[in-house]
Amino acid sequence: MLNRTDIIYRYDGTWEGLLGCVFESFLHRTIPWDIQCWDEPQLSLIHGRVVETDLNKARRVADSLRTRISVDFYDFIKQAYLTCLPDKELQILILIHKAYRVGPQILDHLTDDTVSKLTGATEQLRHEAHLLTGFIRFSLMGAILVSQIGPKNQVLPLLAPHFAQRYPREAFLIHDQTHGMALVYRPYEWAIVPMTGLEMADPDAEEMRCRTLWREYYDAIAVEGRENPRCRMSHMPKRYWRFMTEFQREERILPYGPSILQ
Repeated sequence: MLNRTDIIYRYDGTWEGLLGCVFESFLHRTIPWDIQCWDEPQLSLIHGRVVETDLNKARRVADSLRTRISVDFYDFIKQAYLTCLPDKELQILILIHKAYRVGPQILDHLTDDTVSKLTGATEQLRHEAHLLTGFIRFSLMGAILVSQIGPKNQVLPLLAPHFAQRYPREAFLIHDQTHGMALVYRPYEWAIVPMTGLEMADPDAEEMRCRTLWREYYDAIAVEGRENPRCRMSHMPKRYWRFMTEFQREERILPYGPSILQ
């Protein structure tokens, strides 16, 4: 069993940076007290060690994980990195140490505390990404479809294949307000880039007309006698509502005339 040291690794918050922390841990044959991003305030008196991101070291660790353990294991911990689990970095490092001893079957040890935590976190990540494939609402801004979301987890890497397949010939942008990044797509290629803020232009008349039509359709298909707010919130959590067109009650007059349902 490796020693637990009174040192906190501080890294840049990237996946490659985390792999660098893994390299550092195996180099010194120790497990740090914690792993934190540089921009997190250090609230303890435990000594911090800055781990600079080295792409060569990160590549060596990634290659080793895929070949000596398994590709599935590597994909699992990469998804775990995208979750909002508070101590995910340390849990991932501990799991990697266990995997080198036990092998890829470590993921079947669901009673193991580390495996249980990371499995639960990745399930929540995938569930949130699944919900957002249906909850995302795009607005047409010029020639680009634009959407804003505020997820708990870093879901953009999971959303990219879905929307790239759904809108292969469109240009679109999905801005993640929570994590300050955006999925940018143009036909047949996409990238996830840093984006701390996004100022959206005022919608034009055609966009306003589409929004109004969607809200009126949403209201028209509702059955008043069967309204069940609690059931709706269980299937459509309220924290997503502020980004969904049907819950944004702006002036509901069509730019080209009166409401179609009046």
